[in-house]
Amino acid sequence: MKIRAVLEDAYSVDASRLFPEQMIEHHRGGIDMAQEELDTGGNALAPTIIAAQTAETATKQEILGSL
Repeated sequence: MKIRAVLEDAYSVDASRLFPEQMIEHHRGGIDMAQEELDTGGNALAPTIIAAQTAETATKQEILGSL
């Protein structure tokens, strides 16, 4: 099922939880890709990306905790 359909069918707290949950997964993917780059020495921006995506993940987790 596409995320748009899921969001349209969701109500109340469930709807509020879907966006941060999906964004956490998105940011974790970014962290994994940047870590792989860092491990292979392929990208000087990798540490900055890891830090930014980690901070975004923490923010989304705080949002989930407040729901």
